[in-house]
Parts: sequence; C-alpha cells; structure tokens
Amino acid sequence: MGDVPDQETSDESDDPATGGGEQKPPARVRPAVAERPRHRMNLFAIFGLGSGQWGWAIGAKATIAMALAFSLGSYVFTPQLATLAALGSMTVLYERNTPYGYRAIALGFVGLGFVASVMVGSLSALNPWASAVAVGAIAGVATWLCQALRVDRPGPLFFVLVGAIATIIPGGFTEVPLHTAIAAVGAAVGWVVSMSGALIRGRHPENQAVAQAFVQLAALLRAIGTRRLDHVQHDASVAVAEAWRIMLLAQARGYRDTPEVARLRALLRWVSDIHLTATDVSMARTSPLPEEAARFADELAVAVARPERAPDPDALDALRKGLRPRSWEPQLYNRLARAAQAARRPEHENTDRGLELYDTRFPSVGNSLRSSLSRDSLIRPTALRMGITVALAGVVGLALGMDRFYWISITATTVLQGGNVVLTVNRSAQRALGTLLGVAIGAGALFLDPALVTVIVVASLFQGLGQFALTRNFFYGTVLITPMALLLAHTAAPYPVDALAQARILDTILGSIAGMLGAVLLWPRASAARLPPTISDVLDRARLAITAVLDPDVRLSPERRYRMRRDLRAALVSLRGVYDSAIGDVPRATTTRPLWPVVVATQRTGYLALAALTLEHPPAASHITVQRLDLAFKELQEALLHRRTPRLGALPRLVDYPRINMELRALSSSMRTAVAEDTRTAELQEKRRAQREKRHAQQEIDADL
Repeated sequence: MGDVPDQETSDESDDPATGGGEQKPPARVRPAVAERPRHRMNLFAIFGLGSGQWGWAIGAKATIAMALAFSLGSYVFTPQLATLAALGSMTVLYERNTPYGYRAIALGFVGLGFVASVMVGSLSALNPWASAVAVGAIAGVATWLCQALRVDRPGPLFFVLVGAIATIIPGGFTEVPLHTAIAAVGAAVGWVVSMSGALIRGRHPENQAVAQAFVQLAALLRAIGTRRLDHVQHDASVAVAEAWRIMLLAQARGYRDTPEVARLRALLRWVSDIHLTATDVSMARTSPLPEEAARFADELAVAVARPERAPDPDALDALRKGLRPRSWEPQLYNRLARAAQAARRPEHENTDRGLELYDTRFPSVGNSLRSSLSRDSLIRPTALRMGITVALAGVVGLALGMDRFYWISITATTVLQGGNVVLTVNRSAQRALGTLLGVAIGAGALFLDPALVTVIVVASLFQGLGQFALTRNFFYGTVLITPMALLLAHTAAPYPVDALAQARILDTILGSIAGMLGAVLLWPRASAARLPPTISDVLDRARLAITAVLDPDVRLSPERRYRMRRDLRAALVSLRGVYDSAIGDVPRATTTRPLWPVVVATQRTGYLALAALTLEHPPAASHITVQRLDLAFKELQEALLHRRTPRLGALPRLVDYPRINMELRALSSSMRTAVAEDTRTAELQEKRRAQREKRHAQQEIDADL
C-alpha cells in the first residue's frame, strides 16, 4: 500500500507555544513518513557489523570471572566439577548497565537461577529422556522470567547452557548438593567481578544512561527534516525511557537526596523535556536544523559525567537570531541552554528541579509476572514456543541416537532468541556458519591435548573475545564462543575429539532447523495479532492525556502528569517493538504492512500528547470541543479493532494544537487505505481459492474419464 500523503494542509494559521498564548510558526506541512522498516535475509544481515560499540568492558569482566571461577574450582574440587563453577561465573554477563545497588540484588537472583538450573539438570541426569524435557522446561521458564522481569541480555541462553552441561557431569543423586554448591561459588565470583566497578565509578551506570539519552537527542536533532525522523524519534524515546528506568532503580534511601544525584535527575528532566520540544519542532519543520544544535547536545552528553566539559549556553545565541521569540525553535534552544547551565554545576540544589519522586523504586514482581501471562502479552507465546521447541529438539535428538543431544537444545535456544521468523533465520545461519568455524578452532586446540592451565586460560580468553564481538555481530561472537563451550564440555565429560567435533556440527545443524521450525509453526502470527490492540492502547492513552490537558476543569498534579507521561511513553515504545516483531513474524502478511502509516500517525499523535503534557499553562478548550475530540479518538479505536473504515466526520477545530488535528486526519486516511487494501487482498485470495477448487474439480473429472 502507498503511504499517506507526505504533505497535508491544515486550516489553522498559528500554533501557540508554552502557556500564555505564545505563537508558533504556521503548521501547514506534514513531515514525510519514514520508510517502512524491513527485516532482511541477506549477506550483510549475517556478516555485517551492527551499530554500537565493541564490548570491551564486558569482555574483560567475562575473561576475569571465568578464569577465577575455573581456577578456584579446579584447585578445590576436580577439573570436571570446576566446569560448573566456570558456567556459574557467567552471572557477570547479566545486568551490565543497571545501577550497582539494584545490580547487587538482581545478580543474586540470577545466581540462584543458575543454581536451580544445575539442580534440575543434575536431578534429571539419571534418565536422558527426562534430561531433554528438563532442559526444555529450563528454557521456557527462564524465557518467561527474563522477559517478565526485564532481565538484561543474554536472557535465557546461559540458564539453558548451565542446566544442559549439568546433565553430563558424572555423579548420582547424592552429588546434586555438591554440584549446586560449586555452581553457587562460580556465581559468587561473577557477582564480585560485576560489582567491582562500584569501587571506582559508583554512579557510572546512571551517568551513562543519561548521557546516552543526550546522544540520541542529538541524533533526533540531526534527523529533523529527513525521512529518518520517525525511526530516530523512537530510538530517542527508548533512550529517555531507559534513562528514567535506570535512575529510578538507583533511588536508594539517602542516595537520592544528595546534590550530585539531584543534578543528574535534573539533567534527565531536561533531556526529557527537550526531546518533546524537538517533537514539536519536527512536526512543524521539513528542513534540517543547524548542525550546531546537534553538536551542542553531543557536548551535553559528555558533560553529564564531566561538568567542566559543559558547553557555553551563550553558544546558541547565533541560532536564535532572526527567529520569532515565541516560536518552537527558540523554545528548543532555550531549553538546551538551560540544560547546559544545569550541567555546568557539579551539584544541584535539593529543593530545585529534579528531586521529586513519583514512582516506586522497584516495580512489583507479582504485577510483572501476572501481566506477562495476560492474553495480550507477547511473553506467554514466546516462552511457550521456546520451551516446547527446545524440549522436542532434545527428544528428537535422543530418538536419532545422539548421545549429546543437549547441543541441539542449546542451539535451538540461541536461534529462537532472534524473536521472529526473519531474525530467527538470520540467526540460524549465523549460528551454523559460526559453529563450523568455531568447532574447527576448538577441535584444533583439543587435538593439542592442552594442560589444565592452558584450558583455563584459552577458554577464558575465548569467552571474553566472544562477548567483545557479540555486541556488533552474532556470527563473529559464535565463532569465538563455540571453542569455549567445547573446551568446557570436553573437560566436564571427556570424549574423542574427532567424534565430538562431528557431533557438534551435526547437532548445530539440527538445532538450527529445530529453531526455525519452532518459529514458523508455533504462534507465528502472535505479534501481528497483537498489533491492532497495541495501536488502540496508544490512542487510548493519548486520548486521556490530550483531553486532560484541554479540559478547563482539570488541573493536573505533578504526580499525575508524571504517571501519564510514563505510561504513554511506555506504550509508544511497545508499539514500535510489536510492529517490528510483526513484520518479521509474517514478512508477507497483508495485514501488517499496510498498517505502517497507521503506526506512524499513532506514534506522532502520542508524542504530540506527550509534548502537551510538558506545558506549564496549556491553553484549554471548551467542553464541547473536548467531548467531540474524545468521540473522535474512540471512533478511530473502534474502527481499528474491527478493521473497518472510520466514520470520523469533522474534527473539532483545535486552534492551539493544529498538529494533533493533522495527525488524526492522517490516521483516518491511512486506516481507510489499509482497509481498502485488506478488501482487495481478501478478494484476490478468494479468487485464487476458487481457481484452485476449479482445477481440483477438473483433475477429478479427468481422472474419472
């Protein structure tokens, strides 16, 4: 389907800015709709380097943690049992960006998860069929808990790896307590290594999160007036939402009242408000902003941790010359300048902007688990797909006579972490090719019959190098991690090297196929089915926010304003995540591709509602205008959920908020186009079905003759 028109005329001529009837530039042109995102299956997707930085820090920590845990386990116990300690040290790979106070607790629970995985694996080792099912159960439960509780990368993979290796460690039922204790020692080593940074840079995670929000803000300022705007807007919103989450997790009693933390919270408030002011600018401007504005935001990112590097607020004076004082662009530059003033101060007054808290430090675990099991959650089908696929892959491997079936289960787990069909296929190819090279490297090392000390050093180095490369490309990370896994598996249960290498390659191929089949056959349209309700949820939250701002009888308290902004931003982030997953789940789905302009219009409406919530004294509207606008939103939601053309009628005239009218009209237009395309597709499918039936009938007649 074609996108909605890039340009759209509005009836209004002026758009007041923040409070008091301030005037903004005419709003007559709608910014161009960004190109629809596409997940591709090609060579670049497999071998190309992704955006971001190399994992220097996590690579070093992974190397140190495994070397310490493996060495300690070998010294106190046996080399075979020491592999459990080495696997337990992989707790260092989790919660790498969260504040240290929260990380200390979260990593403790990750370590308990590793211990539980070892216990389940050791108990099931008495029967190989039970082991296959147990590894699948570990995969499903770990996927559910990691997604429901927002456990950072690498997700369920290492829980499955720890549990699978535990099934081959020699020993009977009486050795289970010893195995779990050794895994706990390794997890403790990983905990210590991960927490070591608190002694040097105690606030580094919070500084990094706020700085990353400024970096994404700079990218947004550069994207204004380009076709990349909608994608970069989403990335900036994700960065701001993540910064709020990190800061909230850091709010321990006493810590939150210090002037240094008040300054950090103030900077976060500024970057959040500047992001939404940039939204208004982006909706009113179709040409790029001056590069100086984006460079100013980059300098603010550096100043988060180094106040002496803060930019000069007067550096933006040249950009303000010749602009209407009450237009949105000067508002943007003024807020950037005021953020620079806050950044220049090493401390912040406790009573000033940035100290108020309107949320709990930790989200309720019970609520998170309950919501993950709801009908509208993607977590439930994802966890079931993982558990069923991994269990069946192991059972099939045993049925085919493969002693080390667990490699099939581990590979299937890795492949399914892609998330949707297209990404799963890409990851399957990366896993298979990377394993081929990694097995060659690992087998070559094992053929040299290295001493235990060499095994510890080499395995630790491969672990660190693999984590270093994984941040940019899964293929290169797999090439490096595979030798580490081979070394640990051979140490845990010695096996002929040539047979081990051959079995590893065959198991990887079968595991990759199992992962792809699981993605295709089990809930393949889960994301596509949840896309319309997710769009409706964003519209509903935008409706509540806009009507609350316009209603003359409503006075929003700071706490309610914060909660509305938090919930709406979370819904917007979820919307893009569901759409990106849906187009990968069903690449040819005619019900998904036409909804991209609908998603863009919904996203823009949501961000305009967020921007309206930042106004100190927003212009109100009449009661009848609020009621008509409320009915318009509800009609759009109903039409979307029932896949029909909206009967919108004439929108109320919003003189002070013309861009909201513009996006609602665009939303209605794009929904009509999507419904029309659905109708054409249905007619085409019906025509093809009739042709097939006619051919089958003719074949039956010919056969009778």
